[in-house]
Amino acid sequence: MSKKDTCEIYCYDEEKVNRIHGELQKEDISSVVQLFKALADENRAKIAYSLCQDKELCVCDIANIIGASVATTSHHLRTLYKQGIVKYRKEGKLAFYSLDDDHIKQLIMIALVHDKEVKVRV
Repeated sequence: MSKKDTCEIYCYDEEKVNRIHGELQKEDISSVVQLFKALADENRAKIAYSLCQDKELCVCDIANIIGASVATTSHHLRTLYKQGIVKYRKEGKLAFYSLDDDHIKQLIMIALVHDKEVKVRV
């Protein structure tokens, strides 16, 4: 880190700091952290992206898409399910997964657009 990207003197806006700190205390930031931790795994991110492309996929489809075993895929899907990222339904012996809501799709798509913009700037 160079000297140019930090403050050269220590000072802060007390009103602004207190206001934002108060707002931060009202939010459950730890749940946001858990959401992003779940998506931080490459296979789980691939699963979420795959489910952005099709409303519903069975575990076997997802396993083939991400190039993993059904057991590994199921493990990742359980993690995503526990975090409220995906939901599933059973149809006979098949388990079909979909995104829990459109917010997850928005997060994935925004992240991809952001990545493309950063690459253009660099």
